[in-house]
Amino acid sequence: MPSNRRAFGGLTLGALAILAAGPRGAAAQPQASEVAYPGSRPVTVVVAWAPGGSTDFVARVIAQQLSKELNGNVVVDNRPGASGTIGHASVARARPDGYTLLLGVNSTYAMSRHLFPNRGYDDDKAFIGIGRIAVSPIFLCVNPQLGVRDIAGLVAKAKAAPGKLSYASSGAGSSAHLATELFLRQAGIEIQNVTYRGGAPAVQALMTGEVDAAFVDAVTALPLMADKKIIALGVSTSERNPLAPAVPTIAESGFPGFEATSDFALLAPAGLPEQIVHKLSTALHATMMNPEVLERLRQNSILPTVGSPEEFPTYLTAESTKWGELIRSRHITLE
Repeated sequence: MPSNRRAFGGLTLGALAILAAGPRGAAAQPQASEVAYPGSRPVTVVVAWAPGGSTDFVARVIAQQLSKELNGNVVVDNRPGASGTIGHASVARARPDGYTLLLGVNSTYAMSRHLFPNRGYDDDKAFIGIGRIAVSPIFLCVNPQLGVRDIAGLVAKAKAAPGKLSYASSGAGSSAHLATELFLRQAGIEIQNVTYRGGAPAVQALMTGEVDAAFVDAVTALPLMADKKIIALGVSTSERNPLAPAVPTIAESGFPGFEATSDFALLAPAGLPEQIVHKLSTALHATMMNPEVLERLRQNSILPTVGSPEEFPTYLTAESTKWGELIRSRHITLE
């Protein structure tokens, strides 16, 4: 925080101001920890998912560069469970001092709120958004033995045999699950949901033909597409993926406006001092301008979409409204 060091009679102007204002003026001054933040204390970035997934990968890439930008030590702590709500709840209870942050994903901060009413915190009141970070595209994929090569073929096959086809998901409220439900609603078709305990077994079921289709995160789908173990019919982003430019967007394949991605954002407990919010936001922007960071994300088909603290509430409201309406209209529950 900027300070005026010009002396007056042995005292700085800042010290004179505190004396003149009395106790209230002294209390209003920032704490030393705010000025020196983060100092020697480590900053913990909580990931509400197990190690090895896309959220964990993004967190570790960001934490490494944030350590340099903040001239401190940023570490990742995995606290998985209950679709991410356990990790989110732990951060919601943390002191708003900048030493506990959250690498959140929209499947928890925008979707789970509509499925876990008793999760122990209010997303709108418990957190402040430092900013969005990136998005991960999701590919609509089928098993090669299904015999379809485009979205029109999948829709036609599903309409010819209502309820006979199946899709894999990693549980109610996951990004892949809700992306599928959004597609089914827009396409006017019904395909049976088969739930698996995680993304890996869901993709394995798709490859073996246990299910016919699935929405698969790009980082997992791309190598399987290259090996022809699965066929991608469309990508969920508004633009084609630069690592798979031949795959059309779902929007351009007859479903205008379709978009469903895994969105990553950096959050902090509500009440974080403005000076620390600003410092974290500045460091996050610098991190996302770093060429090495951008290349590591790009190699895993994770696309930067850096946002600001001021923009986050509007984004969160729109994202929550979109998925909440879908969950209600499709009667999606945890059962």
